[in-house]
Parts: sequence; C-alpha cells; structure tokens
Amino acid sequence: MAWALPGAGALGVLSGAWMAPAAEPEAARVPAGDKDSSARSFHDMNTDWRFFRRDVKGAERRDFDDAGWPTVAVPHTWNALDAQDGGSSKATNSGGYYRGVGWYRRHVTPDKALKGRKLWLEFGAAATIADVWVNGKHVGRHSGAFARFRLDVTRDMLPGEDNVIAVKVDNGRHADVPPLSADFPFMGGLFRYVGLLSTDALQIQVMDYGGPGVYARQRSVSADRAVVDVTTKVWNNSAVRRTCRIRTVITDAKDKVVARAESSPQSLKAAAGIDVASQLSFGSPHLWDGARDPYLYRVTSELVDTANDRVTDRVSEPLGLRSVRVDADKGFFLNGRRMRLQGVNAHQDRLDKGWAIGIAEHDEDFALMDEMGVNALRTAHYQQDQYVYTLADRRGYVVWAEVPLVDKVTSSRAFTASSEQQLRELIRQNYNHPSILFWSIGNEQGSDDGATNALLARLAKVVAEEDPDRITTYASHLSDGARVGKHTQTVAFNKYYGWYGGSLTGLGAWADKFRRTQSGRKVGISEYGAGASVKQHQESPGSAKPGSHWHPEEFQATFHETAWKQISERPFLWGSFVWNMFDFASDWRNEGDAPGRNDKGLVTYDRRTRKDAFYFYKANWNKKAHTTHIASSRWTDRTSARTTVKVYSDSENVRLVVNGKSPGMMESKGNGVFTWALTLAPGVNTIEAVGSNGMRDKVVWKLG
Repeated sequence: MAWALPGAGALGVLSGAWMAPAAEPEAARVPAGDKDSSARSFHDMNTDWRFFRRDVKGAERRDFDDAGWPTVAVPHTWNALDAQDGGSSKATNSGGYYRGVGWYRRHVTPDKALKGRKLWLEFGAAATIADVWVNGKHVGRHSGAFARFRLDVTRDMLPGEDNVIAVKVDNGRHADVPPLSADFPFMGGLFRYVGLLSTDALQIQVMDYGGPGVYARQRSVSADRAVVDVTTKVWNNSAVRRTCRIRTVITDAKDKVVARAESSPQSLKAAAGIDVASQLSFGSPHLWDGARDPYLYRVTSELVDTANDRVTDRVSEPLGLRSVRVDADKGFFLNGRRMRLQGVNAHQDRLDKGWAIGIAEHDEDFALMDEMGVNALRTAHYQQDQYVYTLADRRGYVVWAEVPLVDKVTSSRAFTASSEQQLRELIRQNYNHPSILFWSIGNEQGSDDGATNALLARLAKVVAEEDPDRITTYASHLSDGARVGKHTQTVAFNKYYGWYGGSLTGLGAWADKFRRTQSGRKVGISEYGAGASVKQHQESPGSAKPGSHWHPEEFQATFHETAWKQISERPFLWGSFVWNMFDFASDWRNEGDAPGRNDKGLVTYDRRTRKDAFYFYKANWNKKAHTTHIASSRWTDRTSARTTVKVYSDSENVRLVVNGKSPGMMESKGNGVFTWALTLAPGVNTIEAVGSNGMRDKVVWKLG
C-alpha cells in the first residue's frame, strides 16, 4: 500500500513511490494535525541492488566497479536453494550451504528537499552481521539476524546527489552471536526490506533498539473505563536547545478520537532526549478479545515545536485492551474467560525462497491457519517480520514471541550482551502488538549448567525490566525439574511421544506426572508432532522411524488424533503448539521423501497441499468452516482389498457411499473421526463421504 504521512509530500521523493516498508504496510490513521507539518517520511529501497556472494576487497569504496555483479531485489537471501537441499552438519549448521560474506551495493539520489533533515537507513533485518558504508564511510554495524535496525546517515548521505550504499552481510558462525545451532539453516542476506527514513531534527526517538519510540501500557481496564499510560521518547538532534510538547490521542476503529492529552512544554538541550509520560482514559472500552473480537484502537503521538506550533514528528501504533492470566489448574484466561489455545509453531521460510518472503506469503500462511482454526502462534525460534504480528493483532491470535536463543550458549560476556540486545529489540519493536501475550527467553538449551542458567536468569530479568505486564515462558526438552525451566512465570515442554521414542499415549501420562510432582507450576506443551510425506502411505503404519525415508502420511494423522485427545482432556495445560504448521528447511536432515526437509508440517513446504492431519484439526478446531475430508485420498493405487476408510468431519454424522452403495452411517464420537472397514472391489472404486454439515468429499481408488 503506497502511503505518505501528512506533510511528507512537501519533502520531495527519490525516484519511485512513497510506501511503507514491507514490515509495516498499514498507513498511520491519525487525526488532522497542524497544517505546517514535518512528520517523518519513508522511501523503500528494495530494488536495484547489485549483489556478490563472496567477500570482495574494496567493495565498500564509492568508486568500486560492480558492473559485473547481478542485480537483485530485496527481500533477498543467498541461501534460498542451497539451504534446503540437504548435506549440512547438524553440529555446526554449515557445510551443505554457503555461510560467509555477501555484498550488496546500490546507488541512490535523495531529493534535494531532504537537505537539512535527519536521514536514517532502516533495515528490516540482515543475517547475521551487517556492516554498512555510505560513500565509502563506515556508518555502522548491527549484529543479530532477526531484528530491525537503523543507522544515522545524515552527515554522509547527500540529498540531490548520487550516493553509494555498500552493505557487507556475514552469516558465518560467530561465537558471540546467538543462535549458534538449531534445526533450521541460518540464511544470509538482506531478507526483509531496506529504506530511507527522514525525520526532523526534533523527533520521536528513532534509535531505541529499533522500536517505535511510542509505547502504550494499559494501566487499568474495566467495563466502565480504561486508563492507558503512553510514553513518548523525544530526542533533539539539533545543535541548539528546543522546546516541545507532546500531543497524544487514542482513536477507535472508526478513527474517532476517544481520549486526548497534551503535555506541558519540555525543554531539551542539544543532542539530548527525554521520556514524556501521558495518561489517557476513556469510558466503555472495547476489548481485544482474541479471534472472537480482535478490536483495535490506535495511539498517536505528535511532537510539536512550541516555537512555531509545528508538528515535527508523528508516530501511530496499535492498541488492544485485554487482560490475561494463566492458572496452574485451569489453564489460560483471556479477559476473564478460559480459552483453549489451539496453537501451532511456524518458521519464516518458503520453498525456493528461503527467508526472503513478503506480504503475500504471510497472508497465505495466515489464511491457512485461519482455515484450520488456529488461535495461537509461536513464532519459533526468533523475531519474525512486523507484518506477522500485525496480522495476528487483526485476526485475534495469541502470540508467543521468542528470542533466538537455541540449543547452545557460551559463558562469554559478549554472548550475554548479544542475547540481551536481541531480547530488548524483540520487546521494544513489538511492545504495542496486543496479540503478543508471552515473551520466551529461549528454546531447548542442551545443558542445565551454571552458565546456561545464569544467562536465562539474566534474560528473565530483562523481560521484567522491559515489560512486567506480559507473561514469561520458556521451551524446555530437559527433565521436568531442570533449572532451565524455572526462571519464567510459565514453562512449556517439547514432547514427541511416539515419534522420538516412547508410546503415542505417553503424553498424557507425562503431563499427569508433572502436575503431581511439580505442584503449582504452570505448564504447557511448546512442541509436539511427527513427520509425514504426502507421497508415502501405509495401512496401520504402526511405530515410526523418524530418521528413515519412510514417513507415511497415515502415521502423522494417527499421532495427532492421539496427542490432541490427551491434550484436550487436561485443562491444566495452559497451551499447546503443533510442531509444525508448515514443512521447513532443515539442511542436515535426510529423511522422509526429501533431503534437507523437516516434514512435520501439517501443510507442505510449498503450501500447496494440506496433509490429512490438517483436516483432523480443522474438524476439531474450526466450527465456522465446515469440513468433511476422506483421509488417504492421495493413496489412489491400492494393492490390498481390505482397508479402513477414515473421514474427518465436524458433522454429527457421516454417510459413506462406496460404488453407489452405502455401508452405513456413522455417528460422531466427538473427536471428528469416522471410520469404516471395507473390502475394495477389483478395479476402480469410487468412495464418497457425505456429512450432515452439508460438506462432502469423493475419492477414486484403484485396486490391482
């Protein structure tokens, strides 16, 4: 969506259209400000980059000859193909795909009207370490693969003239930057957007860990009144003292102002900042109530220069009012109502695209999750695109957001500092998203030793400092009593009973034991799942062999039928999250029907095929979109006459028709599963399932 904040048009443009970065596509909806406005503007720079996948001496120089380099657009990663085809090492997460340096170069001519403005290069993300030069001068470095960052280029970017931006990105292994290892590849490149941000010298803070500079905290909410504290961080980049005031409004979903506040004049000396606190209240608040009613207000802060009553900056952020708690016996509550979290995990990569995806791909992912009835999302194991959290806000998902601390840690101060930095970036950049209700400080640390627990304790303290209102959590795969799971208010476990050992019925027994032996602890299930190939089929597949090349789709379906029954019968589990919503790249794996793939997804890597287990959950989770689905429908060539026909449906009853005759109607057992034992006739067999919900499905199976 193309957009310009009020007043931006007078500033001139670079060649191209003014538009929001891919991570923030929604135009700010704000009340009319002063006529004389110098609010910020943004220009995307996603096209016309020259790229070379290798370290090149002198590539940062303005006069470097990059004429032979290919032209690419961002989002871009150099690992879109080689990180999904298998062959890397699990121990080092390397060897099978390129991990090293890549260079990006681009010419840009900002409009002359930007002269005298503050200019900032903004990157949606760069994996893993990015060094940036403008016209041959090094302007900054950012470490960490997943967060937005900005660099001040005011003194180096020349409006009205040709400028050269050079970016050196390195996704090699860096011992002081987490994650060090994981069951996903670390794809290098500028895999989100890049743009030029322009502000007045008197601005709402841009360099606050990449955050918006405006933070809304609900102080109290009742049926009668809401009280919201808004902190606006102001910074004076001028060479002289400036006096300003902050004007803050809250608008409802129809853009009607429901509350406003204006601060007293604030005097700021040069190169200094101040936090301005405002308290706003209004009656009859409309709650953000998950998928039932994801109602959103907006908070807008305007920075006014009192010398001429001019608006120098404006930032608008979402606001959702809600209450949340977790009970050790009864589970998760939103706005005082117990809510079953029907959760999934999701990575950010796509087949043949890797991490370089945009709005269309995110929209498609949420459409698939909506169809299945998902209401909770764990963005494992790292900060994802801002647009993901925006979609969750609008659609009413409960989100678990996680810092990228996976598997291994080191005891170095630099590693701790990087972990803390990435956690603060995650929280500040996403603080205003009402969908985020859980901050996670890590996943599956492999040791319960002193260094690991010291780091986790520190990260839990950081969350308490940054945001004491949300719930902290952690995903563990160690023993129930391990210290790693005791630093947060809640804990969840990655459990794969029936896949990585144990029996399919072991999940419920474990949960019951945990409740008995770990009294008072609030526990959930952060991961559970099994692999499945839509090309492989087997009647009654029995036990699974995870590392083998045989992952029949029928086993995954049975796994989830059994697991969900155990989960749904235990209300003390505050949440559960299927691993995974979508197949994803895992370059060290060589199993199932494709090397380099983790096939535990309920939807294939290309998003074209919903696996049978998808329809099982749809039948149980989504009562608004009816389904009647015959399982094993892709198993069209049969060798055995005796078979079981399984149907997933939310119907009260399902009637089966086989070759024009009905073997009978089955009544619902409350789990969405209907089965018939049949003998197929030689040749072509046409099977149709007709649900009382009005939905039907038909397959053709050939015997012999």
